[in-house]
Order: sequence, then structure tokens, then C-alpha cells
Amino acid sequence: MKRFTKAFMLSNALLLSAVAYAQVSSADSEKAFKVMEATDDSLAYKGDYSATMSVVVEQPGKATQSLKYKVFQRTDEEKMTIVQLMPEADKGTGYLMDGDNIWVYDPISRKFTHTSLKEALGESDLKIDDVDRSKTHWRDNYNVTEFKSGTLGKYEVYIITLTAKTTNPSYSKSTYYIRKDVNLILKEEDFSSSGRLMRTTLMPKYTKVPAGYVPTQIILRDEINVGENTQEIITDLTFDKLPDTIFTKAYIEGLN
Repeated sequence: MKRFTKAFMLSNALLLSAVAYAQVSSADSEKAFKVMEATDDSLAYKGDYSATMSVVVEQPGKATQSLKYKVFQRTDEEKMTIVQLMPEADKGTGYLMDGDNIWVYDPISRKFTHTSLKEALGESDLKIDDVDRSKTHWRDNYNVTEFKSGTLGKYEVYIITLTAKTTNPSYSKSTYYIRKDVNLILKEEDFSSSGRLMRTTLMPKYTKVPAGYVPTQIILRDEINVGENTQEIITDLTFDKLPDTIFTKAYIEGLN
């Protein structure tokens, strides 16, 4: 009986998924992916880059936390190094990504542990996969389940819903509101597998640099824990070629 029940539930789940995917034609799915890829192309994150990421975390009943990280990424090779600069108690914590492999370095134990893209940075709502810029991450990890037009404030936008098809994304489903004129994401809504809204991300400020656009202010609102917000500010952007050694465990260990 248990086997029958599980099989029945699984078949229903697959049927519902098939119905959901059928609502978007293959042509619209391709258009949606092209728009999502255009959002990446509009950004200045190409090749090698580095930046300082300042994060402010507000939680009801707690003192406001200020976190700071240095981010290095080589998008062409899917390599990324993140080093925590603040607060002092967590200084030296490191994150190293090489393709699908991610390690977190603890400066106290001086050891690396293997983790996933769902790992949060500190106690913030910011996750490692929020800064993943690999070229094929949309098609590799999602199916398109909605593609339509609408408005957000004064902007004409595409509204695209993507449903995770791998375990890499932090959320089962995400809806993006994307400016049509310059393909910039203005808003993102992240949902659980049950359809509950988990997180809202707003990107109200972009800065234009020679290589493209940079979202220099990002606000993440926790929809489960009301009043919990994370604000991310990006500064000190550079797009110079980075030394290979930055993307190694030895580099992170050497900082401590």
C-alpha cells in the first residue's frame, strides 16, 4: 500500500509539472531564456572582476548587523572566491567555488568543509548562488513556467517565472520582473515548493560603467520572518585580470 501511495503521489506530481510546463510554448520558453541571458549580458560581470560587498542585516529584536565581504570571480571558468572582512569575529571566513564544488573555510579550525550554493553568507538573506554568474546557469537549473508582459512602477517589464529542475537553486520557483528597454532585473520573488513566498529582492539602483550595468543597491526582504531585511551595497568594482592564485584554498588560508 505504501509503495502504491508513493507511486500515485509521484505520478500526480509529474503530471502537474507536465501541465505547468505545457502552459509555456517552446518558443516562449526560448524567448524567456534569451531575456534572462540578456540580463546577464547587460551586467558588467564578465571575465574577471572584484568588488567589495557591504551587507546590513536587520532582524526584529536584534541589533543591526554590518557584514563586509571581498568578492573575486572569474566567470569564464565558473570560479569565485569570497572572503569575509567584517565583523571582526568572523573575519577570514572564506568561500571558494570551482564549478559545482564549493568549500567554506573556518579560520578558527583552519579547515575547509564542502557545502552548496544554498549556503547563506553570515546571518543575512544573501546566498552564495545570488552571486553566481556562470553563463549557462539559467538553462542548466530551470524550466520556464510563465512568460508574459506587464508593468512595474513606471517601467514596462517582462514577467518570467522559472521553476528549479536541479537542486542547485536555493528556491523551488522564482519570478523575475525585467525592464524591457535595458534588460535589468528590478524585482525577484522566490517561492517554496508549496508556492509560499519566501523572499522578495528589489534592485532599485544600478550604476552604468564601461563594461555594463552594476546593481549597486540590492534589498532582500524575508517574507517569512516579517521585519527581517538585508541590504547589499556594491563598491570598489574592478575588472582587471586576477591572479590564478586567488582561486585556490592556499590563497584563503594565507589571509589568516
